[in-house]
Amino acid sequence: MNRRDLLLAAAAATLAAPAIATAQAARTIRYTHFQPGRLDQPKHAAALAFKSTVEGLTNNRLRVEIFPAGQLGPAPQVMEQLRLGSLEMAVVHDGGIAGTYAPYQVFSMPFLWENQAIAWKVLDGPFGADMAADMQRRASIRLLGHADNGVRHITNSKRPIVTPDDMRGLKIRVQPSPVFVRLIESLGASASAIDWGELPAALAQGTVDGQENGVTNILAGSLFQHQRHITLNGHVYSLHAYLMSERFFGRLGNEERAAVLQATEIAKVIHRGMTTAQDANAEPILRERGMVVQRLSAPQVDAFRRIAQPAVRQWLEAEPGIGREWVEKLLAATRTAQG
Repeated sequence: MNRRDLLLAAAAATLAAPAIATAQAARTIRYTHFQPGRLDQPKHAAALAFKSTVEGLTNNRLRVEIFPAGQLGPAPQVMEQLRLGSLEMAVVHDGGIAGTYAPYQVFSMPFLWENQAIAWKVLDGPFGADMAADMQRRASIRLLGHADNGVRHITNSKRPIVTPDDMRGLKIRVQPSPVFVRLIESLGASASAIDWGELPAALAQGTVDGQENGVTNILAGSLFQHQRHITLNGHVYSLHAYLMSERFFGRLGNEERAAVLQATEIAKVIHRGMTTAQDANAEPILRERGMVVQRLSAPQVDAFRRIAQPAVRQWLEAEPGIGREWVEKLLAATRTAQG
């Protein structure tokens, strides 16, 4: 090759370099969640906002591919993929996290928070930061933030529930998390751990009489089609966690990390807002879909609290990986948030 050809080749390589570098730098965040891929679903609306924000802030150096409705597998499988670094991001419900990171079960303490404002102060404050650091260290998963999975209520196809005694003899589905089994059994019902994807069929076939979930999930799974009665007892303030593989997060540049964190904050606001609105309007929303709604008085709720909270607290404090320290830290953070 003569000198002229060498110069032309060098010039061509120089012109091509930016395009090659851009192609090499572009990465995809595979992002999965467990609600239907519709804009009326908080998880999906938030996911779309995350995608738009990240891609805009990074000029498409980071692209986001969304997999709704559990398309990448059940929650335990997704958590393992995050831990190993074979999946980049997921928004996972509290019960699905337990098998990989046990301390997250502490949020299943029944009748813990009176309202969303108190919950968000705890989750966004020092307690939430401590848990994020612990999850990163123990599970190699980056906890980016928390959003609402809805205040959980009890539904069933048999009868109204207004006292704990009304629970006796009922078969209630719970998410695959032993703390929820403990909660339901403390109230006198039998608990069956069934994955979310199998729940509608279990209700339709009568495998279980009822289940416990927030309004968002009742709508997402059309559970009202198989459940006549709902009791708005609000036994657990349920959560979704925004999770990213620590291995993937560690490979991001500073600007890319900042984009991910900013996008998560935007997604959280949308996610929390939509879920809170549904919780606040639970009674008319569910009556409109044919359910018989029991709204409990404060003394009636307290009857459930007096039975369930001590039983679950005892279980949490005795459970390896959780223990009294996490329980007491959470209760202390709650008292601080309450002012």
